[in-house]
Amino acid sequence: MNAHRSTAPDSPARTALVIGGGVAGPVAALALRKAGIEARVFEAYAPGTGSAGGPLSLAANGLNALRVVGADTAVAGEGLPTPRMAIHSGTGKTLGVIETDPDLPGHVTLPRGRLAELLQAEAASAGVQVVTGKRFVDAVDTGRSVIATFDDHTTAEADLLIGCDGIRSAVRGVIAPSGPQPRYTGLIGFGGWVEGPAVPDTHGTFHMIFGRRAFFGYLADGERTAWFANLPERRLDRDALRANSFDEWMQRLRAAFADDAGPALDLLDHVRPEGFIPASPLEDLPHVPSWSKGRIALVGDAAHATSPSSGQGASLAAESAVELARCLRDLPVEAAFTAYERGRRVRVERIIAEAARTNQSKAAGPLAARVRDAVMPFFMSRFATPERTAWQHAHTIDWDAEVRAPMRRPELGGTRAARKR
Repeated sequence: MNAHRSTAPDSPARTALVIGGGVAGPVAALALRKAGIEARVFEAYAPGTGSAGGPLSLAANGLNALRVVGADTAVAGEGLPTPRMAIHSGTGKTLGVIETDPDLPGHVTLPRGRLAELLQAEAASAGVQVVTGKRFVDAVDTGRSVIATFDDHTTAEADLLIGCDGIRSAVRGVIAPSGPQPRYTGLIGFGGWVEGPAVPDTHGTFHMIFGRRAFFGYLADGERTAWFANLPERRLDRDALRANSFDEWMQRLRAAFADDAGPALDLLDHVRPEGFIPASPLEDLPHVPSWSKGRIALVGDAAHATSPSSGQGASLAAESAVELARCLRDLPVEAAFTAYERGRRVRVERIIAEAARTNQSKAAGPLAARVRDAVMPFFMSRFATPERTAWQHAHTIDWDAEVRAPMRRPELGGTRAARKR
């Protein structure tokens, strides 16, 4: 354990332990380092032992957040450019097309696991210590520092502990042992990547198909194809999901898309077990009452998990990581955590709610599906424009702006920042 000098409760933080090496963790460490706070990242999986993950899209706002910490170029360079999304019915009718604002960074899609590797590498190259094979177990907040314990019985200590460990966050369990649990959306998800020309090049268009029985999405560049499927499943049985074999899932997916237009069946013929991401429930976490306690705070899915239907999970995680670092740069710990939560909650919970409505459309019954397909072209043309979606995609973070301490009571003015950068 590195030597650590604890700080007074009202002092600015100088060191931090970051739990989780996915998206939020490395970005938080990079941002904290930029804010003058030494951070170490602890990740449960050793290199090469985690899942490669299905396709994950980073929106313009996510790339804007990564630009603050200098990680946008590496990520965009390896992703498939995804400047538009086309929505179709199961009959093949195009219901609408969403174009990326040309004035914003272009959306990119890449494997979830590869994104984590790139961000960990960026953090390490910036001087952040990234420790793998360390699964977080518990933490003790001493009032002046936090001591984390890992499953190998080792410990680490710092001024702060930042939980970036996902929707089933162990750190969140320390803050609120009886707190909210992930909410099942009624859909199970599959996905993966297929090497080779499985389907024709989509030229940057991610096609989304509201099939008769399930939802299908795919993106191809002629050399590889990203795909995913969402299948309605009223009752969640995790044991049954794990018990089904690859062949059983392929049979079920082929049956689900048998009557739909589009290349789902052709693409499924090219899926191999090694490139298949097994079934998992689509979940979200619509409201966590408190994102922090004492010297421990939550970032990303640990605090505000949106279902994959939003296309915003990774982008919101990157935003929150950067915003938390800004707050800790300018304010003592308690005020920083309060300012961070107040500044982020409305935005992220609005996106979570919109994704929940999308999930309902994916699981629509026959009558609701006919209504959806009839009215969606109108709503897409009116409300899915770059101007209407700018509140999501055009969001940027002004790193240089000073974060002011939130007022405790209306009659009291805010205090000046503890220190400026």
